[in-house]
Amino acid sequence: MRLGVFQSACGGCDFERRIERLDAALTGQSLDLVVCPELFANGYHIEGDHRDVAEPVEGRYFQSIALLARRHKTAIAFGYPEAAEQTFNSAAAIGADGILLANHRKRVVAPDSFEEHSFATGKTPTIFDLAGLRIAVAICYEIEFPETARAAAKAGADLLIAPTALVDAWPIVAERLIPTRAFENGFWLAYANHGGHELSHRYLGGSRIVAPNGIEAAIAGQGEELITARIDKAAVTSARNRLPYLRDCAVL
Repeated sequence: MRLGVFQSACGGCDFERRIERLDAALTGQSLDLVVCPELFANGYHIEGDHRDVAEPVEGRYFQSIALLARRHKTAIAFGYPEAAEQTFNSAAAIGADGILLANHRKRVVAPDSFEEHSFATGKTPTIFDLAGLRIAVAICYEIEFPETARAAAKAGADLLIAPTALVDAWPIVAERLIPTRAFENGFWLAYANHGGHELSHRYLGGSRIVAPNGIEAAIAGQGEELITARIDKAAVTSARNRLPYLRDCAVL
């Protein structure tokens, strides 16, 4: 699989402009999957309430990004505010054919943030198959719990994708914790952050693709950037054979 992470720096941009920037980034890339940040569709730290701009899972956000997926023959995962029986902080994965592959609702909202009153919490983990790999989804704060990544690995995930909105006060998460999550579970991890500024938020950037041995295959800077890496299941098998944490943790 040729995997990409689109680190957008679209603070203040409307949805249409965000789509244009993603379209430009994907041109000529021939990716199998690209992962966009948390609440990519309209921005994470916005004026107003996300509940007022939420869309159904296959609403306007989905339809526009599905067109991009078909045009570039690339599966796209992106964060958006989902309007359902309640409003959720969600991430949808759309296949290269424009068909919904999975929709994940964030299960643990960020503490002491607007998320606590804007979003309900999801109830179930999410995993789907693409290009011969099993892929799990976690949004931002969820991946900071080792239990999230371990449960995904036990469910057979070869790759965990994590749309996020990490500000520059927390470099330890991207630089230390994310490689550790990949290493201790022996899977690939794609961490997709925002870059630049959004109102009072200064994002860290630092999106990365980490191999199952904990080594970073690609790292973004602070601004808008598309990073890519070729990933495969063989690296997962090799890492888990060398350090069988998933087998041996059963005795703890």
